[in-house]
Amino acid sequence: MYRALFHTLLLIMLASQPASASAAASTFAADTSVLTPITRFHFKQYYGGVVIVQALLDKFPDTLQFILDTGSAGISLDTTTCRRLGLAIKPSDKIIRGLAGSKPVFYAHNHSLVLPGLRVDSLDFHINDYELISQVYGIQVDGIIGFSFLARYVVTVDYDTEEIIVYPKGNFPYPKGGLLLRPSLTQIPLISAPMRNAVRTITNRYYFDTGAGMCLLLSSQFVNDSSVLQEKRRRRKTKKIIQTEAQGLGGKMSMSLTTIPEFRIGNYTFRNVPTYIFDDKSNVTAYPFLGGMIGNDLLRRFNITLNYSRKEIYLMPNTHFRDMFDYSYTGLIIYLIDGRVEVTDVIKGSPAEKAGFKKGDIIVAINNNLGNNLQLFRELLKNIGTKAVCLISRDNDLLIKKLPIKSIL
Repeated sequence: MYRALFHTLLLIMLASQPASASAAASTFAADTSVLTPITRFHFKQYYGGVVIVQALLDKFPDTLQFILDTGSAGISLDTTTCRRLGLAIKPSDKIIRGLAGSKPVFYAHNHSLVLPGLRVDSLDFHINDYELISQVYGIQVDGIIGFSFLARYVVTVDYDTEEIIVYPKGNFPYPKGGLLLRPSLTQIPLISAPMRNAVRTITNRYYFDTGAGMCLLLSSQFVNDSSVLQEKRRRRKTKKIIQTEAQGLGGKMSMSLTTIPEFRIGNYTFRNVPTYIFDDKSNVTAYPFLGGMIGNDLLRRFNITLNYSRKEIYLMPNTHFRDMFDYSYTGLIIYLIDGRVEVTDVIKGSPAEKAGFKKGDIIVAINNNLGNNLQLFRELLKNIGTKAVCLISRDNDLLIKKLPIKSIL
């Protein structure tokens, strides 16, 4: 149901530099190692734990919605949002690279981001088209907040309370019981992590990407060279690999979906991790320098403190640590398009295909829940072991489909 969800696209701004900023005054406690927050405010979680925050731009009264994304090396605005607000846009000689291609960067220079209790000035927003991301999440995504903001503060993302807490730069009193990472960091954090198959352990580096609503994304080059999908010879059963399609910067691209037996972040182990594999034609991962990226369906299982000035990331396991992984259990891919929940694809051999769903079907209701609440529909299609009763519209006819919910993996 959600395979285009890393369509934040691993936005990598080449040669992007953080702009200067002014913010609300901060207060230090008497002990300078203990920091008083500048502000704290709520956010909403969407598929894969992706964080959506509300903010204003300059003095415009419209409330905008941004993804908080460690995989973005700058800060950006949606093309349509820029047009709606009448912002001046200028070309540059820089490019952004994503999973499916590259494109030149246009900028809206010298604007302010206004968060609850915090104003960040002198920001240069690069411009990108987020229509697809808006369709995937079922909300208007007006932009992405990345390095240009995160580099100026210590930022804690608390998935238990759904709060973002912003502190001034400095030493930070991390709570006991968590994991301190020291990533390689210029604009996007890189961490080293091991994964294990039935034969051996393979360690590589990965982007630390909170803007990607999936667990793992690996380049096919890394998968082939490392034989990470290799099973023991005596096993007759082969690992299930599903062919699918995803959206990235530049258009559609083919991907495979499978599981990795074991993946570790520090001392924390995750098993049978859903993993996407893609042919990195744009060299986003710069393989063999990187193997891929870790997305937020793994990272959301920790409350995260981002301390970029110290090149530190602190992870504290939270109440989501043992949540089910988010992916298309039924093989039904649905987006919100023109106000309607539309089936954009059906994975071959999946429960959705066997139940008779077709591309272009409109989901009118699931289990008597009427409307266009994409988030609710996706939650209802995760109850493994049950059947969802779906009312669909096809060629102006209403049909009822009973959809068994079980893992396609």
